[in-house]
Amino acid sequence: MEYLSTYEKEAVQLLKSLIETPSFSSEEAHTAKHIEEWFEQKGISYQKSGHNRYAFNKYFDPKKPSLLLNSHHDTVKPNSAYTLDPFKAIEKDGKIYGLGSNDAGGCLVCLLSTFAHFYERKDLKHNLIIVASAEEESSGPNGLNSVLPLLPKIDMAIVGEPTQMHLAIAEKGLVVFDGVIKGTPSHAAHPNSDQAIYKTAEVLNWFETYAFEKVSDFLGPVKMTVTQIQAGSQHNVIPAEVRLVVDVRVNDCYSNAEINALLQKEAPLELKARSLRLGSSAVRPDHPLVIAGKNLGRKTYGSPTLSDQAAISGPSMKLGPGDSTRSHSADEFIYRHEIAQGIEIYCALLDTYLTQ
Repeated sequence: MEYLSTYEKEAVQLLKSLIETPSFSSEEAHTAKHIEEWFEQKGISYQKSGHNRYAFNKYFDPKKPSLLLNSHHDTVKPNSAYTLDPFKAIEKDGKIYGLGSNDAGGCLVCLLSTFAHFYERKDLKHNLIIVASAEEESSGPNGLNSVLPLLPKIDMAIVGEPTQMHLAIAEKGLVVFDGVIKGTPSHAAHPNSDQAIYKTAEVLNWFETYAFEKVSDFLGPVKMTVTQIQAGSQHNVIPAEVRLVVDVRVNDCYSNAEINALLQKEAPLELKARSLRLGSSAVRPDHPLVIAGKNLGRKTYGSPTLSDQAAISGPSMKLGPGDSTRSHSADEFIYRHEIAQGIEIYCALLDTYLTQ
């Protein structure tokens, strides 16, 4: 498979260009340009929607079902613990360092190589669509969710996120709640039996000990975590309220609406959901694409992290090179051999699913 060596070199070159081009969520114009140039070099016709770039296989047939390949080219901002330049692609000791190398530049360049490999094939049983999406890290309004209405019906999707090339066939959804604990404001020098800050201890204990009844075989229990607290402005003033932010990771046993209804009924404070649209995702374990992956020695599991899968209403799975534990870390990196492996497994998987 000599073509893999060429694909690897081209993918690594593109990855390094993406790393060295800042692309925070909603600021991806320059990385979008690199992706356009890659499509043009390959002779692949592409389309634009905001900072998203997408393409269809050359012999697209509206009568055939469609498989979507998707990964994102935006990044979070680098954290303060970096010891290397996050915007310099450094290759050493078999690793490629740089912001977005693992999440999810490696996945994106491997999927682009895979798409190019099948682009001109006339014997595909499914159409192939690729979307290099924006605003994944911020779950913004101009990401994959804004492109999907422009596409034909998606019958199956592969979302490129670092999974060590194992099959994440289920993914937890997310609901973020803003909560308010109310009390009586007063001067700190006077007695106050309705102190909002003191009430917080009981509320925090409720969140820490509350357990949702339904546990998923793949995703385990719903995970609920208080992640932010804000109260008070002066040392001598008892505040009228304490504000909390609650992060809820939803398994596939509940809809986000059901989680919202349960917490509105049972939580000991006022809660308001920011959005209910980021639901859990799954594909059945006996789906042909999952079976093809298992036949290649890939394991299946449930992922606790959120991705663009949340925007896809049909069956989907998360699959990509790299390791999720490296995402958003200081001195982020991906192994070069993971790029080669990613292309090889993607191509083998799709060769089975699209042509056999």
